[in-house]
Amino acid sequence: MHLNKIYQILDELSPFELQASWDNSGLLVGQMEDEVENIYLSLDIDSELLDEVREKSLIITHHPLIFRGLKQLDSSKYPSSLLKKMIKKDISLIAMHTNFDVTHLNKYVATEVLGYKNVECEGYVCSFDVNCSFDELVLHVKKSLGLDIIRVVESKKEIKRCAITTGSGGDLIGEIDVDCFLSGDFKYHQALEAKENMLNLIDIEHFASEAHFPACLSKNLENSPLKAIMTNSKDPFQYK
Repeated sequence: MHLNKIYQILDELSPFELQASWDNSGLLVGQMEDEVENIYLSLDIDSELLDEVREKSLIITHHPLIFRGLKQLDSSKYPSSLLKKMIKKDISLIAMHTNFDVTHLNKYVATEVLGYKNVECEGYVCSFDVNCSFDELVLHVKKSLGLDIIRVVESKKEIKRCAITTGSGGDLIGEIDVDCFLSGDFKYHQALEAKENMLNLIDIEHFASEAHFPACLSKNLENSPLKAIMTNSKDPFQYK
């Protein structure tokens, strides 16, 4: 299938024009006229993934490999090292980042992974009722996301309503008007701000919260002509 046809299907599913002004979603490597033999879905691209992917394939990722402007292509360093490997194997790349957050991923994690119903979404934030103690909520989130250790900020014992932003949502803390906010990559001063404003936080980690991208996209492509292989990059963090 030609890349332009694949791009068109993805754009209809989650319009690329919805991406944030600072984002770099869309076709990042390849030409619209290229013929693609295999399609892979992954959160990111890493060396191990590229070793597995066949030649003349397309990788659809959540995170853009090329995010900020490249001033040089030093193939000994990331991301140029991965780009060199991709070009050698004739691998194309499309990223569906903030546009897919808005249209699909946040709601998918809230409903399909955490299991909540009546989820309301606005922009990058999805909200839902939980009506339980904070300790019960923490245990449920840990189990649902497969996390052994989790960072929290506790200012309330009972939680009526939660909000979630997958990935890194710390900059949204000032806009959150619920009892508890679930997101990743919280910074120290964001945690302090939340505690003083009586907002509980649960750090669901960047990788753990967005690793569901391949499953989410695959589910939404079931009725399309695209047949994709679900794979995923590895979490760069280790816990000892």
